[in-house]
Amino acid sequence: MAKFRTSLFLISLTFMFTGDVSADDNRQAYIVYLGALPENGYSAPSQHLKLLQELFASNSDSASSLLIRSYSRSFNGFAAYLSLAESKILESMKKEVVFVFPSRTYELDTTRSWDFVGLGERAKRESAKESDVIIGVFDSGIWPESESFHDQGFGPPPQRWKGSCKGGRNFTCNNKLIGARFYPKNSVSARDDDGHGTHTASTAAGNPVQAASFYGLAQGTARGGAPSARVAAYKVCLKDIGCKDVDILAAYDDAIADGVDVISISISREAPNILSNSFAIGSFHAMTRGVVTVGSAGNYGPDQGTVANVFPWMVTVAASATDRRFVDRVVLGNGKALTGLSVNPVNFNGTKFPIVYGQNVSRTCPALQASFCAKDCVDRDLVKGKIVLCDEFLANKEAYKAGAVGSIVLDTFTRDVSFVFPFPVSSLSLEDYTSVKSYVKSVEKPEAEILRSEEIIDKEAPYVPSFSSRGPSFIIKNLLKPDVSAPGLEILAAYSPEASPSDNPGDKRSVKFSIMSGTSMACPHVAGVAAYVKSFHPDWSPSTIKSAIMTTATPMMNVMKNPDLEFAYGSGHINPTNATDPGLVYELELQDYLKMLCAEGFGPGLLTKISGRNITCSERTEVKDLNYPTMTTFTTALKPFNVTFTRTVTNVGLPNSTFKASVVTLRPEIQISVEPEVLSFGLLKEKKTFVVTVSGKGLKDGSVVSSSLVWSDGGHSVRSPIVAYSINPFGENHS
Repeated sequence: MAKFRTSLFLISLTFMFTGDVSADDNRQAYIVYLGALPENGYSAPSQHLKLLQELFASNSDSASSLLIRSYSRSFNGFAAYLSLAESKILESMKKEVVFVFPSRTYELDTTRSWDFVGLGERAKRESAKESDVIIGVFDSGIWPESESFHDQGFGPPPQRWKGSCKGGRNFTCNNKLIGARFYPKNSVSARDDDGHGTHTASTAAGNPVQAASFYGLAQGTARGGAPSARVAAYKVCLKDIGCKDVDILAAYDDAIADGVDVISISISREAPNILSNSFAIGSFHAMTRGVVTVGSAGNYGPDQGTVANVFPWMVTVAASATDRRFVDRVVLGNGKALTGLSVNPVNFNGTKFPIVYGQNVSRTCPALQASFCAKDCVDRDLVKGKIVLCDEFLANKEAYKAGAVGSIVLDTFTRDVSFVFPFPVSSLSLEDYTSVKSYVKSVEKPEAEILRSEEIIDKEAPYVPSFSSRGPSFIIKNLLKPDVSAPGLEILAAYSPEASPSDNPGDKRSVKFSIMSGTSMACPHVAGVAAYVKSFHPDWSPSTIKSAIMTTATPMMNVMKNPDLEFAYGSGHINPTNATDPGLVYELELQDYLKMLCAEGFGPGLLTKISGRNITCSERTEVKDLNYPTMTTFTTALKPFNVTFTRTVTNVGLPNSTFKASVVTLRPEIQISVEPEVLSFGLLKEKKTFVVTVSGKGLKDGSVVSSSLVWSDGGHSVRSPIVAYSINPFGENHS
């Protein structure tokens, strides 16, 4: 998951190789993907076993014991324990097999947030239609007893729902939480013992719950973006272990066949290409069945090129800040007050405690390690009843383990997130932390009070915090990713009472709501918006809903906060109410993606197996000409360029309407023209094509130039970012 907690160093972690191994230590879990499901009585499980029997010389016992699971409801494939050599043999069976790849393991990457994006409690809703929308949440499970998932006022599930409640022992679904499944080995229930899955599900579709708070902080009415929508929980992640490909693909296989409308997957990954991985395969087949997939961009920022889930048929979401932040103040014995970051509900009630420096509370460690409060360096006898000063952010855990009353730490982790800690902590900037160290050294008995956190108004919001992954995509260069941004910083939502709110095993607090940060929190905001839009337009396709969300997003122009521009926030910050009436949309169908994949070098035989259609690749579409709501081009530094983008828009606003083009150029390095500059529509669903030409004398190496095209009829503003850049980590040109 793209979860963002202090105990996981996710900034540097993209994925870990799975530890799945059978009795034979040379074997591990592999995914064998066979493409679309054939029709006319094809028995996928028996065919999967037959392939394995061929591999093992008809030894059915070996074949059946190594088969982990079949994917046979929405697409065709299986997972099995294989050696590298065996995987290569299967991969060579080109007639049957599309891809073979090892299963990997990934980490899981709101009282105020919905008001901030304009979707308040009084926003216009189609509640009856919204209750027909089903959101599938792929995560760590769900806490079914949470008030966010009570079913008072809900009728029976939609008739088209084909799922079931297989949540395990002592797990009950209802007319709100209509389905549950769990997949990880060693898991016995879909119940959430991590908190992450309950948080994301309630953010997307939780019921309104009044007076929700985290020990009085962030108090208000917590609700999801589509509170009348139904929820189906698919547990694919285990606490402290992660989320495995074999389970993620199984969830896609079930969720699509179950009848979900929207999939929210707050798990991110890098990929070798745009097709041969579980995320791409699952979301591709979801798209072919009319299901919108929303994925998190990842928590690996602020470095460029770290964005994950870059597949064009998925909505990729960056995290942004709302106008509410949490700060924590430290008052020193000399009266000086310093402002740090943390979510601290504890009040010292005016009592000051002695401050001790990490270097002075260790009897075993060298001075440098002791100053960092490194593992096992903090002596319990020397910190009892005291506040520990540590030169490393993550060392707060050592101070807590040793029994200190609090800790003041240098913010070496991330400078713009307030975390929940198991005890009073204040994370200070280098300047303020140095001030505390100077004070400690200058007086005989230094002391301080760590105050209870308070809420402040962040006037700079919205902006993208440092942890959110940035573009460009380094596997598909002429496609802007992320697509949009949504609230993902310090979000209050429902939580599992079995989980530690600070992710510290020693923290035994049990809460119904907690505060979390990450693109994991941003993702279900957009899933909720997708469900909200679908409630107004049940017949809209995934690409239409995606276009509506992107072209109505509010542009974020805080260059000081986000100099990487659209590579930080995509099309902008979500505007849910405007997304229900976008005016024009950029539509994409399966054949459009297949033409693009042809141009990307995927052969007709492979694409025929994936799509279930006869594909010849006689027509190809370059990535830049995919009918996407954004326009992006990579250019070689310092060389003149002239690039054309062809786009087609569909009128979903009013008949007899005229849209005029305007171009906003923020910098003079590029020139942009549009032909024609006026589009006149006589009918709804009428289509018009236009061409955008972008040229320049050459960009500086590593630069990004951002502009936008806006089509307006006086009531609608349909905005498409235009980005030219010369960031090139490759030795060769990619699409």
